[in-house]
Amino acid sequence: MRALLQRIARAPGGRRGKWAVLAAWLIVAVALGPLAGKLGDVEDTGPNAFLPHGAESARVNTELEKFRTDTVMPVVVVYTGAGAREAADADRAALDRFTAPGRRITGPVPSDDREALMTVVPLDAEDEVTDTVDALRDIAGANAPPGTDVEVGGPAASLTDSVAVFDSLDATLMIATVLVVTALLLITYRSPVLWLFPLLSVGFAAVLTQASTYLLAEHASLPVDPQSAGVLMVLVFGVGTDYALLLIARYREELHRHEDRHRAMRIALTRSGPAVLASAGTIAVGLACLALADVNSSRSLGLVGAVGVVCAFLAMVTVLPALLVLAGRWVFWPFVPRFGTPARKERTVWARVGSAVARRPRWSWLMSVAVTGVLALSAAGISLGLTQSEMFQDKPGSVVAQERISEHFPSGASDPAQIVTRTAAAGEVRTAAAGVDGVARVEPGGDRTPDGSLITLSVVLEDAPDSDAAKDTVDALRTAVHGVDGADALVGGTTAESLDTARAADRDLTTVVPVVLLVVLAVLIGLLRALVAPVLLLATVVVSYLAALGASNLLFEHVLGYAGVDWSIPLMGFVFLVALGIDYNIFLMHRVREETARLGVTRGVLEGLTSTGGVITSAGVVLAATFAVFAGLPLVTMAQMGVLVGIGVLLDTFLVRTVMVPALALDLGRLFWWPGRLFREAPRPDGDTGSGRTPETREPVAGTTA
Repeated sequence: MRALLQRIARAPGGRRGKWAVLAAWLIVAVALGPLAGKLGDVEDTGPNAFLPHGAESARVNTELEKFRTDTVMPVVVVYTGAGAREAADADRAALDRFTAPGRRITGPVPSDDREALMTVVPLDAEDEVTDTVDALRDIAGANAPPGTDVEVGGPAASLTDSVAVFDSLDATLMIATVLVVTALLLITYRSPVLWLFPLLSVGFAAVLTQASTYLLAEHASLPVDPQSAGVLMVLVFGVGTDYALLLIARYREELHRHEDRHRAMRIALTRSGPAVLASAGTIAVGLACLALADVNSSRSLGLVGAVGVVCAFLAMVTVLPALLVLAGRWVFWPFVPRFGTPARKERTVWARVGSAVARRPRWSWLMSVAVTGVLALSAAGISLGLTQSEMFQDKPGSVVAQERISEHFPSGASDPAQIVTRTAAAGEVRTAAAGVDGVARVEPGGDRTPDGSLITLSVVLEDAPDSDAAKDTVDALRTAVHGVDGADALVGGTTAESLDTARAADRDLTTVVPVVLLVVLAVLIGLLRALVAPVLLLATVVVSYLAALGASNLLFEHVLGYAGVDWSIPLMGFVFLVALGIDYNIFLMHRVREETARLGVTRGVLEGLTSTGGVITSAGVVLAATFAVFAGLPLVTMAQMGVLVGIGVLLDTFLVRTVMVPALALDLGRLFWWPGRLFREAPRPDGDTGSGRTPETREPVAGTTA
């Protein structure tokens, strides 16, 4: 590995190689730039984009494509108040021009309590539905009498509100992420120039990422949805900046020892390269494990994220070193690393933290486990699942309309369940469906396929489409219609989709989590050449994840006021936090392993913590801040992911990597590296018993250099 990295380092760290690297990246940016802007063209916004692969509700959506060429998506206008009838009658003629060819407006239909009216407008789904809904909203209720409320909802309006969130997602995330990363780099480096180099390198990575994702989606069926496309850039900026911080810190260190900056960069790349490679490999493979998930959006996020991490790694180990070497030492101004001067690590806070941990290592890791354990207890009371009305930070019009419908009509009237069945058995299926508790009515008629073999039945449920009671009704409905011989009946619709997604999320959690743990463990064993250390490191990351989940749940429930946690969050949070959390342990323990081989177990741990403390803390803060950008988004799911990952990264940075892991390594001593070479051959200072509790551990590290 080292020989390979030495050969790779000759290019960006070479006197002529740096020019070749920069020229290659400029060519890539110019050639792929136009493709990067086309990522939105391959995003899947279809009805199955966020559903489980092969779920019954997804099969219904596929079957519905056979029924007609003029697919219809309804919008529902709800009128309440004293002037409801007058407003509904006045709007009817204006709304009629929005109907799909060959379709008619239904209503206005009065509610049983005579306090509301509902008009259903069937839109042509082949048109720009969101534009149509926006135009319809401008017209509906425009001349309503005072005291009359008019709300526009239904499937078409729900789609429009969701698209509005994702339309602004990419731009909002990009601007916020760039601002956050820029501010933190300025604070970290305290240089008016140096911050530009990581940001410019991440820009190259972003172009390569978006172009590669577009090409893979276009020609290799890579699934891309609006959510994964939005997360992608945040991940690239966060991970790319982390690698830049690590590399720049090691490069600065080597500049103190080597007068030739080209040689300093080659050594920095060679020595930090294995850690960066292991980190990128762990994150990419961990995210790629989401390909095993049933939920299509989870698969998309994992695979697209893996592409982004690989591209960020390539940019950070090629174009960033080339730019830094080309610019010279002055980019660090006003803190220019001078050849032959000491790094003065003994004055840092991390040397003092290491000394404090070393004085009582067992007490230190036991206390840190206790803190994370207390936080993890809060995860036991987590409430999983969000209704449609709870998915947004601020209620959009479609959610308000559904609340009005639920007050005055059967809650499922605006969005009935859909049954697809063979026409010959339609009568039996209709009878079976009507007899199910929780079914308000089965609508008469139904659409047929051109050959007449299949028919759709609309089933109005008594409860709101995304309620638990409605999901129970769908379960019973499926049982009833599946029992009709020869019907081949399938039940779909919004409620069925919510039910299928929740169950698939549970299955994915039990399927993907063990695979991710095994993959990460294999990477750690290969990197550290031991068994005890990888197992303990993996355990600390799992404990950190549970603590982050518990702490996030407390914030969601008592501070942010969320009704629950989305089904996707536990799995997404686990994959991100295990992959990203192990990232910092890799950075730390790779350096500890290097120093242990030279200085012995105790001083090796302390020197590793002292050398990497500042850069890993900076990296953790940057990564947590980039994910915290999600917290300000209008979609609750994205906000919850940002909060969970941000808290988890901070726990890893300030507690797990700073206290728990060094304390475990010091307490176990040489046993920490069993059965590897360090267990057998690491230098043993006088009085070192291998347990980590030696006279040396009670003294601060002073003047050590790598």
